[in-house]
Amino acid sequence: MDQLDLARWQFGITTVYHYIFVPLSIGLSFLVAVLETAYVRTGKEHYKRAAKFWGKLLLINFAIGIATGLVQEFQFGMAWSDYSRYVGDIFGAPLAIEALLAFFLESTFLGLWIFGWDKLPKWAHAACMWVVAVGTMLSAYFILAANSWMQHPVGYRINAETGRAELTDFLAVITNSTLLSAFPHVIFACFMTAAALMIGIAAWHLARGRHADVMRPSLKLAAWTMVVAALGVVISGDMQARIMTEQQPMKMAAAEALYDTVAPASFSVFTIGSLDGKDEVFSIRVPRLLSFMATGRWDGEVEGINDVQRREVATYGDGDYRPIVPVTYWTFRLMIGTGLAAAALAAALLFLTGRPGRWIRGLWPRRIGPRDGDTVPRWVWRAAVWAIPLPILANSFGWIFTEMGRQPWVVYGMLRTADGVSPSVSAGTVAASLTVFTLLYVILGVIEFRLIRTYAMNGPEAPPEPDEAQPEQRQLAFAY
Repeated sequence: MDQLDLARWQFGITTVYHYIFVPLSIGLSFLVAVLETAYVRTGKEHYKRAAKFWGKLLLINFAIGIATGLVQEFQFGMAWSDYSRYVGDIFGAPLAIEALLAFFLESTFLGLWIFGWDKLPKWAHAACMWVVAVGTMLSAYFILAANSWMQHPVGYRINAETGRAELTDFLAVITNSTLLSAFPHVIFACFMTAAALMIGIAAWHLARGRHADVMRPSLKLAAWTMVVAALGVVISGDMQARIMTEQQPMKMAAAEALYDTVAPASFSVFTIGSLDGKDEVFSIRVPRLLSFMATGRWDGEVEGINDVQRREVATYGDGDYRPIVPVTYWTFRLMIGTGLAAAALAAALLFLTGRPGRWIRGLWPRRIGPRDGDTVPRWVWRAAVWAIPLPILANSFGWIFTEMGRQPWVVYGMLRTADGVSPSVSAGTVAASLTVFTLLYVILGVIEFRLIRTYAMNGPEAPPEPDEAQPEQRQLAFAY
């Protein structure tokens, strides 16, 4: 592989790896804030224990996310200096706001949350986590503003003397139509990711009849969050598909491996055939669905790869403007499939653990549950544990599709990926840094997994003894 290939591999590995931790931090901060708010409003001790338990997992993930984020910033400057020089004037504004406002906001109030237990008023302590949750979302917004500019450049001019893109309208950058459709899609996916972790860990404890007072409300909160967030992902994804078709028609055509323009266009759930689209051996299709996804009309016309290629050659000059079609085709389907599987699992879990699922639960003679009279079979909890990796995979496939589908552009219509790589950095240097980053990420991954696994399996802290509780807690315990 040459310098460009190695630099692209480095960017892909560092970005996908870093994004494993980001959605967990965003989603968990929101769920922890909800649990602590429940404690403030009800005074029930198990909500406080739940907030502390899930907050501990949030802190571990947050710390690892910072470390991987620093590497992400470093590799931009090292392997992509021409890209950084070209877009630095525009990228600097949203990324500076993210670092100075959002990151410091969430870091400061996360510190207050860590050390403020039993020192701050309960409402003020819970407010700290809400500020953290808002801060993580603001971080996501400004980082997505930078990425959305790469997908759909707005609010800029090209300086003919320096050959750089310069910011002319910051408001246009932070109200980019690509950003406004991508942000809710990403945030809902973050909620799904954190909810899946909560579902899996809660189910693991409930299968063993442990910490039921903490895990049952956690499971219910997470399952409902997963279902509602999945609905939000579908709606926002539908909006995003139409904007993508308008701004990057090649990406939508490649997502379906559609080579010739057609109306109406069907969506292939699964297809086996040649890469050029001429020979189709087997395909499962949903009639007219692609037309609706791309245009909002069931009979809408969707441009094919060949037609878009001819138009882009006429616009930008000779070159191959097609992404790697098998990558875009399969990552698009794997993103949708793993996301829907996670949502279906959460919906099934709500049904099986609720009153409507009693007749199904009664079919299994061996029953185990977290409270007297519960009839949830063990296999339900075991299946729920598998919810954990599904949204993580969906996020990874989604980002691979987003970035790979834009190729050969690093800034769509303005700067090709081959022109953004560092000219003075050799392939050997990039290969060495890629090796170091990969080894570092393996080490960080092992640390993250062991810490999360250890604290997750240990479970929440034991409830206080009645004589150790505060007076108001003793009164609540007596009343209960």
